[in-house]
Amino acid sequence: MKKTVLVLSLSGALLAGTAQADTLLGLYLGADGWRTSTDGSFAGNDQMQSFNFNDKTQTSYYVALEHPLPLIPNIRLQHNQVESAGVSNLTADFSFAGESFTADTQLQNQVDLTNTDYVLYYEILDNDLVSIDLGINGKHINGTVAVAETAAGGMAASQRVSQVIPMAYGAAIVGLPLTGLDVFAQGSIISYDGSRIYDMQAGVAYALLDNLAVDLRVKVGYRAVNLRLDDIDDFYADLNFKGVFAGVELHF
Repeated sequence: MKKTVLVLSLSGALLAGTAQADTLLGLYLGADGWRTSTDGSFAGNDQMQSFNFNDKTQTSYYVALEHPLPLIPNIRLQHNQVESAGVSNLTADFSFAGESFTADTQLQNQVDLTNTDYVLYYEILDNDLVSIDLGINGKHINGTVAVAETAAGGMAASQRVSQVIPMAYGAAIVGLPLTGLDVFAQGSIISYDGSRIYDMQAGVAYALLDNLAVDLRVKVGYRAVNLRLDDIDDFYADLNFKGVFAGVELHF
C-alpha cells in the first residue's frame, strides 16, 4: 500500500543518513490547551452528512526522551483530545451504525476521535540556532462517534473507531539569537487509498528559564487537524479541528 511504501522509505532514509543525537540524556514534558472550531461530515458509508459543532477547548500533553545513542531513535508519546458535539438538522437521509435517519430529522451529534501519537525520530540537526527532527508516527485513534434524535424516545446510534495509522513525522525549531524566542513547526501526515490525515502546528516560544538544571518554554501557536477517513472501521469522515493553542514545556 502507498502508506507502507512512504513509511518504509522514510525509515530507510533516516537509517542511511548520519543521525545526530543529543550529547546528554534529555527528558521533555509538555502540555497544551487548544481552542478548536470544528466542521465537517461523517457517515457509515460514503454518503456523508455535514454536521454543526460547538467550539471547544481541548488538551494535549506529551513526554519525549532523547539520548546520545546515534542509531537508536528517540521517542515521543503524545495524547491528544479531539472531540466536539452539536445539534444538526439532516438535509438528506442518513445511515450510521446500522440505523437509518430521514431527512429533516434533528440530531445531537458527538465526535470523539481522541488519539495517541507514538513517535520514533532522529535529530537530523541540533544546535543553538536550528533543530530538525524526522521520524515516523503511529497515531492510534481510539474513540466513539454517536448521533441521537432530539425527540423523546428517538433513535440513537454509535460507532467505535480504533485504528493505528502510520504517518511521517517532522519537527523544526529556529532560534532567534539574543531574544529568548524561537519559532517552531511540527506535524504528521499520511495520504493513502482515499484517506488523508494530518496534524500540523506552528508558533512562537519563549524561554522563561534556561540553565543546566531545567529549561522552561512557554509557547503559543496555531494547530490544524484534518481527518479524512475512508472506510476506517466502517466509518467515513472528513473532519477539521483548528484553532489557537498555548502551552508550556519543561526540559530536564
